Amino acid sequence: MARKKGLLYRFIRGLLILALVFAVASLAYIWNIGAWHFLFPSTQHDTVAPALPAELPGPAVLVFSKTNGYRHRDGIAGGTQALSEIASARDWSYFHTENGAVFNARDLARFDAVVFLNVTGDILDTQQEDAFQQWLAGGGGWLGIHSAGDTQQVDWRWYMDELIGPRFTAHIMSPQFQRATVVLENQRHPALRGIPDIWTHVEEWYSWDSSPRELGFTILATLDEDSYTPVQKVPWSGTERDLRMGDHPVVWSRCIDSGRSLYTAMGHKAEAFEQPQFRLLLENALSWLMGGDTDTDQGC
Repeated sequence: MARKKGLLYRFIRGLLILALVFAVASLAYIWNIGAWHFLFPSTQHDTVAPALPAELPGPAVLVFSKTNGYRHRDGIAGGTQALSEIASARDWSYFHTENGAVFNARDLARFDAVVFLNVTGDILDTQQEDAFQQWLAGGGGWLGIHSAGDTQQVDWRWYMDELIGPRFTAHIMSPQFQRATVVLENQRHPALRGIPDIWTHVEEWYSWDSSPRELGFTILATLDEDSYTPVQKVPWSGTERDLRMGDHPVVWSRCIDSGRSLYTAMGHKAEAFEQPQFRLLLENALSWLMGGDTDTDQGC
């Protein structure tokens, strides 16, 4: 009897150890793929602003990549590298942070453009949101990349209505990343300077509940939906969702009071930022957002 109890004890202990190892491995995997705050959303807001460099000669770019939701680790790494290289080549000052307390009137006044690089979740408190809105309306420039346009900012109505417009519905799955044809519109817009009218790009393509064209945004590029499969296939459930929009913009802009904004749905993976046309789009966009191209009335 004692021997049987001992065997049972060792068996149960082995199961518990296996369960613990599996749980730890699962949590590590969730963290590694950036899904921790997707499963366990955070509402943490920073209260102490980061120390900015003593010298930030203009024009200056602030890159912000805070994630209280899903984290695009690869895209943030590739994006920060690309944006840093662009700034260096153009002799722009550059500062990258994930501290939302930088969104105050004093610190924002030192920057000409702010980039929301794959931000997700509830990233700013009400005072920080207000400071950003006032800064932008007063002449700032905002560049939103990829997940900056998904639904995780839905409680910040001004942001969703004025900078994004339509509401994100879903992205393609199975395969998640596909090559598609990008078609430019408004080719005279400074953000499109030097970019071919038609080019291809591999991306996790987003769809929205309507076209931002219908909401008064200036459309800069659309997708040719015949060039890829705009369907979300969910392998574990066997379901499919048609993501065709007909009119399917992927880059659009808007001028808000004295400020400028531009959003691009591209930028999920690091490789996206190595694509020449996309990289040039980011460089052109930042130049325009920071008040470049003053010799032309295009854009606003």
